[in-house]
Parts: sequence; structure tokens; C-alpha cells
Amino acid sequence: MATEASTSAAAGAGGGSWVEGMSADNIKGLVLALSSSFFIGASFIVKKKGLKRAGASGVRAGVGGYSYLYEPLWWAGMVTMIVGEVANFAAYAFAPAILVTPLGALSIIISAVLADIMLKEKLHIFGILGCVLCVVGSTTIVLHAPQEREIYSVAEVWALATEPVIVLAATFVLIFRFIPQYGQTHIMVYIGVCSLVGSLSVMSVKALGIALKLTFSGMNQLIYPQTWMFTIVVVACILTQMNYLNKALDTFNTAVVSPIYYTMFTSLTILASVIMFKDWDRQNPTQIVTEMCGFVTILSGTFLLHKTKDMVDGLPPTLPIRIPKHDEDGYAAEGIPLRSAAEGLPLRSPRAAE
Repeated sequence: MATEASTSAAAGAGGGSWVEGMSADNIKGLVLALSSSFFIGASFIVKKKGLKRAGASGVRAGVGGYSYLYEPLWWAGMVTMIVGEVANFAAYAFAPAILVTPLGALSIIISAVLADIMLKEKLHIFGILGCVLCVVGSTTIVLHAPQEREIYSVAEVWALATEPVIVLAATFVLIFRFIPQYGQTHIMVYIGVCSLVGSLSVMSVKALGIALKLTFSGMNQLIYPQTWMFTIVVVACILTQMNYLNKALDTFNTAVVSPIYYTMFTSLTILASVIMFKDWDRQNPTQIVTEMCGFVTILSGTFLLHKTKDMVDGLPPTLPIRIPKHDEDGYAAEGIPLRSAAEGLPLRSPRAAE
């Protein structure tokens, strides 16, 4: 009887009935996060096809054209991305960030697989290995993720949000002290700001999601000023994040920015969630270590996918000294000749050859 009572209490604390070790709230968050990854991953391909179609009949986006705004396929991709972002927003209301955030890597797998099928951008064998690693890491995290902490008021979240204040201090130091001196030469400065602010935005989005969930369940949270403060923080963080991410992409190579940004953003978001919501207080050391191993596995898979995205099976194993920057529509922005370190022969990026 005592065992049954303790099991029931634990299930209630987890936010719902248990299904194979996961609470009902975690399952809802998992489904929403997976749906988000699918929609966001597919949106990249749909938008890319829309950009190609618009570029064939007008000025390409990479050279300043806006003909894609008249292309229905591009707008279909935008709608798909918005649906994915809404699902991601909702996922944070039900599941801890340590479960939701790393699953964003699955969108990379979706886009890579769909690019191979729909755009004929062949996936290298190491890219396939990267996809497998992402799936294995994601599965590991899902199976060992902590249960969502029970929150009864947005005011309670606001009290928790005052704990990771060091993030704000670090952000201001980077912006006003290091960016003027090192922003153009050190990639970690811009990405550090994006990642720090991004972790704050995720925590604020989670707080808003919780407020809306409680409001829809009958406990109106819109009357609390903290709800609107979190809204302001989300908007400010997103604008700051976009600004410095654009600076990073404009200054450094996309192939370098993307994996570093994903790694830092995800790591800091998990750390902020652990500090703010005490996710690891409800877990034993074995579960925590297993989650970290799953996270490292995802990072390894993501690195492989980015590192091999322009590789094609059968090409000579020569390494270019310099890789040209790519703009957002996937086309090469610079026609810079590449040279093989071994042969001294001029080469070009596979994308540039298109």
C-alpha cells in the first residue's frame, strides 16, 4: 500500500499518469518537439525550392533580389516554419528544456534527408552516420529526461528567473567590452552573445508557455505583470539574438558558425534550465551522466553533418585551404578559387559549381 501511494504521488508530481517511465506532460512536450523538428526541417527544403524557382525567373535573393516574395512555394515554406516554431513554443510549456532543446537537432536530419530526396543534394556516408548519432543521442535524452517541475503561478517562475542573473552580466560585458575590440576577429564573441541571450529567450518562452497553459486551464495569468514582463524579455532577446547572429554570419563562414552556435546555445540553455528549474534535483547521478552522454552524441552527429554537407562520395581526398561563405539560400556568395594543399590546383566548392 505504501509503495502504491508513493508511486501515485510521484505520478502526480510529474504532471500526469506514467507511460513507460514518462509523465503525460513530458509525452506531450516530446510529441510537440518532434513535430516542430519535422516542420522546421521540411520548411528549409520548401523555401529552398521556392528560392530556386524564383531565381530562375527573377533576381536571386543572394544578390539582393526579392522575387521570392511573389513565389507561393516560398510562402508555403514560411508557413511551415511558423507552425514548427509554434509547436516548439508549446513544447516548452509541457517538458523541461533539457528534453526539448537538444531535439532541435532532428530538424537537421529532416532537412538533410529531404534535400537528398527532393533537391538531389546527395548525403555523404559520414552525413548518414551523423544522422544516426543524432537519433541515438536524442533517444538517450528522451529516455532519461527529468520530469517537468509543477508550477502553479507565473509569479513563481519570475522568482526562479532572478537566479541566473550572471547571464545578463556576461552578455553586457561581451557587448560593451569585447565586441568593439574582438568582434571582427574572434567568432566566439558574437556567438557568445547569441547563445547567452538565446538561453534567456528560451527560459522566457518557457515561462510564457506555462502562463498560457495555466490560463487555459482556468487560472488566469494575464492579470500578472510578470507575464507581460516575460513577453518584453522574449521580444528583446529575439531581436538581440537575430542582430548578433546576422553579424556572425556576415563576418564568418556559415559552416563554422552553425555547429558552434548550436553547441553553445544548447549547452547554455540546458545550464540555465538546470539553474532556474532545478531539473537535476529530481534525478540521480546515473541519469544525469546518461543525459550528458546523449547530448555529446548529438553534438558529434551535428558536427559530422555540417562538416560533410559539401562532400561528395568519389571525390579525391584533398582538403581545400579556404571554404567560401554561403548565403542563406544555399548558393555560394563568393566565387573564390580554392586550392588543394597537396597539389596546388585550383578547385571550387561543389555549391559554387552550381
